Amino acid sequence: MKVTFIGHAAFFLEGEARILIDPFITGNPVANVKAEDLHPDIILVTHGHDDHLGDAIEIAKRSGATIVSVFELASYCSRHGAKVHGMHIGGSYQFGPVKVKLTPAWHGSGLVKNETTEYLGTPCGFVFTLDGKTIYHAGDTGLFGDMAMVGRLHPIDLALLPIGDNFTMGPEDALEAVRLIKPNLVIPMHYNTWPLVEQDPQEFKRAVEAQTPAQVIILAPGETYEF
Repeated sequence: MKVTFIGHAAFFLEGEARILIDPFITGNPVANVKAEDLHPDIILVTHGHDDHLGDAIEIAKRSGATIVSVFELASYCSRHGAKVHGMHIGGSYQFGPVKVKLTPAWHGSGLVKNETTEYLGTPCGFVFTLDGKTIYHAGDTGLFGDMAMVGRLHPIDLALLPIGDNFTMGPEDALEAVRLIKPNLVIPMHYNTWPLVEQDPQEFKRAVEAQTPAQVIILAPGETYEF
């Protein structure tokens, strides 16, 4: 399986299927890929903020990919011409070789246009299987105790965790999240996109690897990790 970090919270995973997550590309100051170069089968969107919904609708319409998200956000994408599959927290569904389950995330979800905000449902994270591996994308979230249940019910091979602080967990809370989830590998995300979420991922890596059995993989935007 190949995991490519696009930047911010966006990832592209390639294996038995091609999975694109939170494709904020246009307007992303750290992304170095073009939306038209991505050809996913499934697009997972954690919530409706611009920096996560991003180019999902345009990519889905061009590629024929299915957008998977909470029902309200999926309905919004459907109204704008995308193929969708709506779900909700705790639900799971099999998309060919990929099983997707929605997990809680403590955040907000709304799209601001013309000075008005459209509510787009509960934010979420995703646990999904690909090539026999289990991946957890936590979405934008603060630390919460039920992360331990996520890890207990679904032994996690790779956790994609925000560390940027201000809008999500910072490095200290993300370290505690690793203790709760007990993943084999961690890739930090949602940091250094703008000064407001500036963090040192090497410092996070040192703390996690000194205090837990997990290994931290730091990817610059555009870099790929295979496992």
